[in-house]
Amino acid sequence: MEGFGVHTSMWTMHWDRAGAERTIPAAAAYKMDFIEIALLDTSVVDAQHTHDLLTKHNMRAVCSLGLPQENWASVNPDGAIEHLIDAMNMTKAMGAEALSGVTYGGIGERTGVPPTQTEYDNIARALEAAAKHAKNLGIDFGIEPVNRYENHLINTGWQAKDMIEKVGADNIFIHLDTYHMNIEEKGVGNGILDAREHLRYIHLSESDRGTPGEGTCDWDEIYATLAAIGFKGGLAMESFINMPPQVGYGLAIWRPVANSFEEVMDKGLPFLRNKAKQYRLI
Repeated sequence: MEGFGVHTSMWTMHWDRAGAERTIPAAAAYKMDFIEIALLDTSVVDAQHTHDLLTKHNMRAVCSLGLPQENWASVNPDGAIEHLIDAMNMTKAMGAEALSGVTYGGIGERTGVPPTQTEYDNIARALEAAAKHAKNLGIDFGIEPVNRYENHLINTGWQAKDMIEKVGADNIFIHLDTYHMNIEEKGVGNGILDAREHLRYIHLSESDRGTPGEGTCDWDEIYATLAAIGFKGGLAMESFINMPPQVGYGLAIWRPVANSFEEVMDKGLPFLRNKAKQYRLI
């Protein structure tokens, strides 16, 4: 998980054969090092087809997801384990390197009260089993803190670090996201410093999830702190354009966050790449 990548939501949130055929060549044309596949429904995925396309275009991949409500780890750790194992098996079959995202819960998971010890114990049990399976497969496994409006369980870099230490697995990494950090951290740099021991992946997402460079994220602080800790992991641009209703609901995206796909890819992508080069991250 090194280099510069892009979330496949720029082209599709439905990873069937048509979605893969539309996305992988397009990402290669933008000279991405890797793509992040939204693995929301493994039943529609043709793993060998994706594997062959990735190989053809010399493209690497990681996968990400959020758990569906019936398999939220906080209340159904066994269901979460089963869901994560299925997703990791598919990740491996496609030739992707890692599974990450809200692997500890769901997007839109909130109880209205602070998390309980039982919820955290259930999550730790699910993550321990998932990390063990990932190690057996030879892939990486990550957790992504998200903002309090999307999940009430893990919102910051230090909370992710605490969960990893609670689980005790040596192969779980932290996956940060600048959109969520802009909401939750006491300074984005502090969030990066809190997570640095386990930080291997970061979403580069603007404050409104639109075109990078046109919001309130402090990109110099973000990149300078990554450079200061010697970050060598994956840098993935994530902007959400044309979300399907079932995804937009969980992410609370009700209006266009950018004028067009071209605006994000032709303005936002060069902005992020140039900053990364400035701070010698790529």
